[in-house]
Amino acid sequence: MQLVRKRLWTIAIALLLGFVVVFRPASKPEAADHGDAPLTAHDLGADLNDAYMFLDPNDNSRVIMILTVHGFIVPGENANFGIFDPALRYRFEIETTGDAKPDKFIDVRFSPRVANSAGVPQAQTATVSLPNGRTFTAPATNSSNSADVAPTPVLTTDSQSGVIFFAGLTDDPFFFDIPAFARFNASIRAGAPDPGVFNRGRDTFAGYNTLSIALSIPVSFIRGPGNGLGLACDTQRRSPQVYNSRTGEVAGVGRWVNVDREGVPAVNVALVPFNLKNTYNASNSVDDANGRFAPGIVDTLQNFYRTDATSIGILASVAVTRGDILRLDLTVPNTGINPEASFPNGRRLADDVIDIILTLVNNRQPLGDNANGNDVPFRSAFPFLAPSHQPRPPGTIDDSTRN
Repeated sequence: MQLVRKRLWTIAIALLLGFVVVFRPASKPEAADHGDAPLTAHDLGADLNDAYMFLDPNDNSRVIMILTVHGFIVPGENANFGIFDPALRYRFEIETTGDAKPDKFIDVRFSPRVANSAGVPQAQTATVSLPNGRTFTAPATNSSNSADVAPTPVLTTDSQSGVIFFAGLTDDPFFFDIPAFARFNASIRAGAPDPGVFNRGRDTFAGYNTLSIALSIPVSFIRGPGNGLGLACDTQRRSPQVYNSRTGEVAGVGRWVNVDREGVPAVNVALVPFNLKNTYNASNSVDDANGRFAPGIVDTLQNFYRTDATSIGILASVAVTRGDILRLDLTVPNTGINPEASFPNGRRLADDVIDIILTLVNNRQPLGDNANGNDVPFRSAFPFLAPSHQPRPPGTIDDSTRN
């Protein structure tokens, strides 16, 4: 068994190119990391949902990087839950040389949310630390319980680097039928796999909001020696943290440690064994490439999903051999709809990654969840994310959720 596993990792890189060319889906690809581990279930503010990276379809000289965190915020709680945790560090890890070790970092931290003299909560201020040592500040977009329209995105451009920053509450861009996937797994455990459970086709994330941080970055500002960029995102807390019983605030005094991480969609949530999920989030992409989690992932694929060696090799090449890092080929143009620029060549908001991953797990036989697109249209320009859902006006019966 160990020899088989080692052989799978050695063929993985060769199979990746075949995956990009041969298994490009006709529809546009996506998958997520919401609630991927027991620890994040108790720390929703640090629970990463998704990471995205793509060339700006309006200007391919800029790359867009997005992370989403704290999902399933209902519109009626926008003002209460639409707050970035000031005790967290939100980290964009950027890989520029093609290996498993990140080379550059962009860190974002937020001020506490406070109210003005009239008692109205004000927008938080973000402090953005860039790879060249420069730091700039920017206001987040203030969340609102208004039943009219979502707040207009507040965009800040750093005059020296050209980086454009957005942070705020948005519609959750992920689309996936979670109950159908759970029923599919249950049918496998029962010995009678039933893909028909996906016929319900309901987007579990429809009608919900999430916190989002988006960056529009000149490619020239972060490009490395080659034509590729990699992205992994972390939420981190200091260890230890101190609770101030007088003010009720939490402050960190130690080193930064991972609470959650996200690169390639669905790796931890779907492939890492349950008892290793917290350990996975606390680890890093170098651990991935060194094979720390490979046996558990292979065991899940071989013994649960009955995935064949070819598909395992493809998945390994994307998410294991060079770490759990989302990768983008900068030489491939992005028009916003062209299949060459879809996952696993980066990840666009509209890419239906779940269908790709299900098809691979199903030994490359087409399989999808029939939740084929976002519940509301994306914006056509930065930050591209759709506006947040707002409380419905009186008399509304359908709240747009699809559970």
